[in-house]
Amino acid sequence: MVKLTLRERESAQEAVRRFRKLVERSGIKKEIRVREFYEKPSETKRRAKLRAQRRARRERLLLTPPR
Repeated sequence: MVKLTLRERESAQEAVRRFRKLVERSGIKKEIRVREFYEKPSETKRRAKLRAQRRARRERLLLTPPR
């Protein structure tokens, strides 16, 4: 849960901006996006596997010395 207390002499726009940052950092938006639609467990595993492969490929490319 994200709580925001107004600071002294803080405008509404500044408070909204601060609230957005708090929500972003807490991961609420990401969680809502994930839970928006049901995803089969096999699809979740498949996406995780693809993500791991991409990560490994990227690390392999970055670690190879230039010729």
